[in-house]
Amino acid sequence: MPFLTLFSAPKPFTNPHIAMIQRNAIKSWTLLPDVEVILLGEEEGLAEAAREFGVKHLPHVARNEAGTPLISSMFQLARENSNSELLCIINADMVLMPDFVEAAKQAVKLKDKFVLLSQRWDYDITSPLDFAAGWESQLRESVRKQNQLHRPAGSDFFLFPKSSYQDIPAFIIGRAGWDNWMIYKARAEKWPVVDCTPSVMIVHQNHDYSHLPGGKSHYEHPDTNENIRLAGGQANIRYTILDSTHQLADGKLVRPKMTSLRFTRNVELFLRSIFFFLPEKTLENIARPKRWKKRIKKMFR
Repeated sequence: MPFLTLFSAPKPFTNPHIAMIQRNAIKSWTLLPDVEVILLGEEEGLAEAAREFGVKHLPHVARNEAGTPLISSMFQLARENSNSELLCIINADMVLMPDFVEAAKQAVKLKDKFVLLSQRWDYDITSPLDFAAGWESQLRESVRKQNQLHRPAGSDFFLFPKSSYQDIPAFIIGRAGWDNWMIYKARAEKWPVVDCTPSVMIVHQNHDYSHLPGGKSHYEHPDTNENIRLAGGQANIRYTILDSTHQLADGKLVRPKMTSLRFTRNVELFLRSIFFFLPEKTLENIARPKRWKKRIKKMFR
């Protein structure tokens, strides 16, 4: 029985660059020890990719009216068809290496329910990865040279026990908000939220947004508003990696060190708890530190 199951809903393989980075990612997953892979959806080229890499393909995913897969259906299909007790939803542009599996093995020592996540390293890539011997060390060196550690907002994977996240709303994949809700849900349920950034290099292969209407970022897509509604409002999509309760560092699970960003976030959560009764727009103006800065700048102009 595999140790964990990765599941993902890739984009169509019609755009040459998107096809290349997705093939890079999926190939890296298949090289991990004790891991099974499930690809979800009916996108063009997906069935062929699944056959090529020898992984499971489940085409019948519930979709919204525009034909975009729903997170709730993805979770259900993965839970019903996996052969492991750990599940991990992951974007199909993420390259993983064996340190990812080692981090998961450390996280399972916590409790019956938890979620593992991390910041990603953004990486410009224009050609297929060569998975010959030593490819991991070569990739790490190249990624470090570009030095693009993404800020602690937005998450590209969530690893959790199969018993967790049984009540996922019908979020729309590839749009903003649902990943923040995943952290909110874990914190609300008092599950450990483990940031493995210090111990793992998760590589995001950079791409444009030409696959979305108008080529605009997912943050600007109308479906994002639906995700925010399903999440329960703006407050529940403010959660980021800064809200982790643990970090995996040097092979140990430790409490995150207090930084200025974490302190500011704690102040925001405190203000939200005090002024919870206010209308959402008013609460956003009071609780969000970035809006304080804008007001102060206006005062001294």
